Amino acid sequence: MNSKVSFPTGLSKITPFIYGTARLGDNRISFNDRVDVALAGMNADICFHTSRQYNDALEVLGAAFKKKPDKIPTLIAKICGDDIDALKCDIRNNLDPLGLKSLDIGQLCIGGDLEKDFAAGGDAIVELNNIRESGLVRSYVWNVWPWMSELARKALVDGHTKGIVDAFIFYLNPLQRFASNELWDLLRAEEQPVIALKTIGGGSVHKFRDFPGAAGGEYLQRRAVEVAPIFESSGVKSWTEFCVRFSLGIPNVLATIGATAKVGHLEEFLAAKEDVRPLPCEIMDEIFALQRRWSDEMDVRAEPWTM
Repeated sequence: MNSKVSFPTGLSKITPFIYGTARLGDNRISFNDRVDVALAGMNADICFHTSRQYNDALEVLGAAFKKKPDKIPTLIAKICGDDIDALKCDIRNNLDPLGLKSLDIGQLCIGGDLEKDFAAGGDAIVELNNIRESGLVRSYVWNVWPWMSELARKALVDGHTKGIVDAFIFYLNPLQRFASNELWDLLRAEEQPVIALKTIGGGSVHKFRDFPGAAGGEYLQRRAVEVAPIFESSGVKSWTEFCVRFSLGIPNVLATIGATAKVGHLEEFLAAKEDVRPLPCEIMDEIFALQRRWSDEMDVRAEPWTM
């Protein structure tokens, strides 16, 4: 693997592949089967990513943690709110079903006045520091979307993220890069740590290309049409391997988060992370060029939550 940036202290236990637990909230799958998938991830000694938003995924994890308390993973959880009281409430909403007293990493999914105050260097920073010093949350990563990238970029330029945000986290895979070109360039220039969400973009490139109604919408279908030939000519054996090598081949990307509710799919992710070699430079450059165009044409112009 190519040279990486240093891990911030708060992220020292992050593993290159992080198991995303969104699908553990799928109640079409039996509860016990979902617990078994969580246990498989725990036995692999990898970090987990979760959220109260994922239906009963926290309850599934709580049951798994009780079965193997010595295998409880380093955990990233979304913590959401438009004010500090709502944020504190959501931290508890994540911790209580898990049977934990502290959250390793809080993914700041903040909005409204709290987001604006934080980005401007206001009292929100003091409040977040107080939460961290209490031990309730040990580290923060900031969730970025295309439509708020300029806010994040300005906060970074003005120094308001220093000492509080250990990494930036957003969708990053061959089909999506949910940070504006300006923010992305700054993150790379400053070697700011990034955690890449949605390893395979939610499905295979061929599914998006050939079945646009299956998931993700029309925009992913259009992108898959452009990316599929790059993947097919690469010689890489699977879309999962291609995506893992893409994300982890970017020097300031510390980890990639992939979700599944099937042990077989989890094993495919785990296999892909072993001895990761970056994709050839020409392939990386082709995808980077597409993402720059997509960002200007669509991403930063999109209404919130429409993609």
